[in-house]
Amino acid sequence: MKMTPIRLERFLEIDAMLRSSMRATAPMMAEKLEVNERTIRSDIEFMRNRYEAPITSSKSQGYYYTDETWRLPSIPLTQGELFALTLGAQMLNAYAGSAYREELRSAVSRLAERLPVPMEVDLQQLAQENVMFRVGAELDLNPVIWQRLEQACQTKRRVWMRYGTPGKPESEREFDVYVLHISRNNPYVTGWCHSRQMVRDFRVDRIRKLKVLKQKFEVSATFDRKAHFERMFQHEVGGEPKLVEIWFDAATAPYIVERRWHQSQTIEKHTDGAVTLRIEVPGLNEVKRWVLFYGAGARVLGPPALVEMVRAELSGMNVFYQEGNV
Repeated sequence: MKMTPIRLERFLEIDAMLRSSMRATAPMMAEKLEVNERTIRSDIEFMRNRYEAPITSSKSQGYYYTDETWRLPSIPLTQGELFALTLGAQMLNAYAGSAYREELRSAVSRLAERLPVPMEVDLQQLAQENVMFRVGAELDLNPVIWQRLEQACQTKRRVWMRYGTPGKPESEREFDVYVLHISRNNPYVTGWCHSRQMVRDFRVDRIRKLKVLKQKFEVSATFDRKAHFERMFQHEVGGEPKLVEIWFDAATAPYIVERRWHQSQTIEKHTDGAVTLRIEVPGLNEVKRWVLFYGAGARVLGPPALVEMVRAELSGMNVFYQEGNV
């Protein structure tokens, strides 16, 4: 008999009811699973014959397991595969904050229930104590807003949102959700902004209110997902690409050459150990912040607009740290 996804899900529900304290009778299970009693009895018989499930019944208890350590082998995962899934869940929890927290806990718990008890204990210990994911400042992401964006993206329905950027008044706009993504531990949504009539990126945690509308949309034929994300530096999209040249001293150079910072990058190595990084990016604000991270170990050579941005930032900082101002 072929195992369909619907029947597998029903087996999992039956298994959960047999392990619970409720009196699992055929009429009760049939009502809860919205099938007839004949289907329930057929499923239980299948579990007995195919999986050798130790299921029996009595008038007082209904159906139950005579061996509570038995596990339904309905999810063919090895310990290593489940461990990888558990680590993936931890990583997603670290980067997406509260958006999937409860769902992840439930999913990992249900998967672990299909393994023998000693393996389950070892798995939980390894995943929770031996491997950690630390991403800096925690993000308070509203799971309801994130899930509504997911729904809108999957069903291709427009959304209305109230959006607030620090230092600016809140705005209202309608938006077609193309892609949800997490960049540098920040959640973003990319899509068509009807106010600006262009593809825009918005921080999901800055959306104050969101409604999924009835209007349907189609992704613009001009939107190239791969190209859109490849041209970003960190997360900034900006306008037309500009050639950026940054010199890094010999002490900083090893930290630059060990990574690929942008798909367009080239690195020129100098005889004294210093390097010059060249990238073509559409926005300069993220580059400015990145360069400042390296302090005196980095110097912007071009374009002139970026040189002026860094100079202005340093000038403002210098005022704060002049003698007598600290």
